[in-house]
Amino acid sequence: MLTLGLVAAGVGSAYWWEKQLPAQLQRAAEQGRLDDCLLYGEQLAALRWLGGKAPLEQGRCRRLKAQELWRGGEWAEALKLQLQLVNSGTSTPADQQQLLNWQQQLETRALSLYREGRLEEALGILSNLNAAHNASGTALGDQLDEDWNRQKFLKDRAAQLIPQKRWWEALDALNRIEHPWWKEQSLPLRRQVEQGIESLRDPRERNHDVHGGQLDSNVPAERLNDLITQKLAQGFDDWQAFSAACEELGGRVVKAGPETTCRR
Repeated sequence: MLTLGLVAAGVGSAYWWEKQLPAQLQRAAEQGRLDDCLLYGEQLAALRWLGGKAPLEQGRCRRLKAQELWRGGEWAEALKLQLQLVNSGTSTPADQQQLLNWQQQLETRALSLYREGRLEEALGILSNLNAAHNASGTALGDQLDEDWNRQKFLKDRAAQLIPQKRWWEALDALNRIEHPWWKEQSLPLRRQVEQGIESLRDPRERNHDVHGGQLDSNVPAERLNDLITQKLAQGFDDWQAFSAACEELGGRVVKAGPETTCRR
């Protein structure tokens, strides 16, 4: 009997408090006490088993608090609260659109930082969207990370090929770099490659064969370079691409010591 009495008293108190909560919530909303409003709303939600419904004031407070958090730069909390609002029974189509707008703003900001070469900051922005990483590797952050590593690999590959004077392979690697920041970082390498290629075809270069004659290319330089680039893309190595392109232009590869050119 005592236990049943305590249960009845507890249920009675819950009913009494449930009746008080809507008024408390409404006053908090009217007075702009958003944190109190949210607290009362959560308490009311916990008592829904008693038959209560979420009042409009709860949605209003979530909406206003989410906006306050967003303006303060607390983007993750703002998105969380806005999502709660959208999933509640008190949201409007404008609330759904606001959520989408905020998500798009963060993605745009992250992509802008990424293009500036600020990968870690971009991933930090995406963490607010839970889009930095996921187990399947399909999050936007995972895609940016993969692209970043690919751009770095191409730059490093060019740097390794240049000392070997594998100019066209190095040029092919540099031409595949698409990221603006990595393009800028690789400009010194590109200048080295362009100078190396120019040295093979510039008639002013004093290259000599074993008999002391000039070793200048007399095939169209631009066409030769284009063909070499095409063949590198087809999987030829540097020497195969050069030899095949030279032959295709009706020339033959001529060697003189360390120097090589294409002549008709």
